[in-house]
Amino acid sequence: MKPDTICGIKPVAALFARRAEDVQRLFYLPAMREAAGPLCGVLAKARKPYRMVEAEELEKIAGTPHHSGVVAVARARVPAILDPTQPPRDKLLLVLDGIGNPHNLGAIARSAAFFGVKSLLIGEGIGHAMPSDAAYRTSEGGLEYLDLYRTRDLPRALMLMEPHYRTVAASLGREALPLAELPRDRPVALVLGNEENGVSEPVLAACRRQVRIAGSGRVQSLNVAQAAAVLLHALAP
Repeated sequence: MKPDTICGIKPVAALFARRAEDVQRLFYLPAMREAAGPLCGVLAKARKPYRMVEAEELEKIAGTPHHSGVVAVARARVPAILDPTQPPRDKLLLVLDGIGNPHNLGAIARSAAFFGVKSLLIGEGIGHAMPSDAAYRTSEGGLEYLDLYRTRDLPRALMLMEPHYRTVAASLGREALPLAELPRDRPVALVLGNEENGVSEPVLAACRRQVRIAGSGRVQSLNVAQAAAVLLHALAP
């Protein structure tokens, strides 16, 4: 499996903090020598390579000019397959149904980590974003602080998790409750949907509740990453 290429000092520092044993090598620009120093020390003790390089070479290693001067190559992190009869026991489980843009995945993960969410469940499917170089970069380290799970049958998983969670889909439908009216007496599995089409019909049918963010009505909705930040702020443990 292709290794993760993680760019930027904050994502790379989070990588070292959470799974330093997965780091295979490190590259950095001369201007980032001081910031990279402690990370190089970790690799030196583990007898793993690190190297200062010039900008042109670092861009080739990163595969993007948006590397912020530090690039780590690490063993690929694959989300665990969820056993829905034994899901993580959190007060708030974040669930993604069809998020297609890796930058949105990263932004959502950043908000989730900021608000103390511990676990993220991703519904697998064609065009559904999974952790990637772009998602790691956008998450600013947030993905490293989330336990990642995946499932190929999200509707079934949500139904089987119902004894543990109140399953709630973010929606613009008529049945959606205003956020302020959502009961808070049980742990919540919050489902966010595709950027264009929202939560899919099978997943929506599997959820016991729907919730919406009240706005002025001047525009229909928020970007999914913005909506995630609002909902997580309100529901965070």
